[in-house]
Amino acid sequence: MAATDVTPEELRPLLFSLAYRMVGSVGEAEDLVQEAFLRFHRAGEEVESPKAFLATVVTRLAIDHLRSARVRREAYVGPWLPEPLVTEPGTAERVEDDETLSLAFLALLERLTPVERAVYVLHDLFAYAHDEIAEVVGKSAANCRQILRRARRHVDAGRPRFEPSRERRQALLDRFLAAVRAGDVDGLVGMLAADAVHYADGGGKARATLLPIHGADKIARLWARLGTTQDPYELVAVDVNGQPGVAGLAPDGTLLAVISLDVADDRVQAVRAVVNPDKLARAAAALRAAAARGDGA
Repeated sequence: MAATDVTPEELRPLLFSLAYRMVGSVGEAEDLVQEAFLRFHRAGEEVESPKAFLATVVTRLAIDHLRSARVRREAYVGPWLPEPLVTEPGTAERVEDDETLSLAFLALLERLTPVERAVYVLHDLFAYAHDEIAEVVGKSAANCRQILRRARRHVDAGRPRFEPSRERRQALLDRFLAAVRAGDVDGLVGMLAADAVHYADGGGKARATLLPIHGADKIARLWARLGTTQDPYELVAVDVNGQPGVAGLAPDGTLLAVISLDVADDRVQAVRAVVNPDKLARAAAALRAAAARGDGA
């Protein structure tokens, strides 16, 4: 297939999906995809398979990006969480309900080295063969098989055995928010796993806890206090990476937080709150655009 047979519009969603799973940032994923297309156009007629060429470039750029990002994250203030993909429930642009796009799953991928992450994502999420992956990452096919086994062990160690349905997630989220608004500590404790963890990503640019908070009782007391003593703000239902979540809005409509719950065994295993304004800018723009079009639940 000649390079001119494939348009950016046809390949961009696939490549963004790959890049986002690799780097966990909307803006950085978009930049990687754009750079891949620039290289694609410069290569011109030399490209035999645009899809293979672009996926290879995106993956290699992502590996390099992750290697440098690890150094930057050592200086990051507080917990680092992926940048959320946020849309209104029911909109045409809603991210697919795919567990491998959830903030919880992206956090699991953070356990992997850059090459492990590439091999795992390409093989298990995008169905690439080992010989194809070998060309992308510059390893032998046999080595890629070993890397994949190691990566799967890391991911499976933190992955829930059974994923609840969207309806069960939504029901638990609704109950959680009702208890937060009521300041119901006991009700929140009853919904949280005993070893639940709360993460808040402020990046030093917004008020947030600097260390993870462990234990149902501590998390329940934190959220009960937040729900009854914070300045007035509106909690609205949104899709966070394709799953039920919450956006916290200031009275003027400014997006202040995106909240996602990790759910397993009908309990909240983790609360992930992104409040770093740098990671909310694109989500806020997407919600404003949806509101302007009149989209809604």
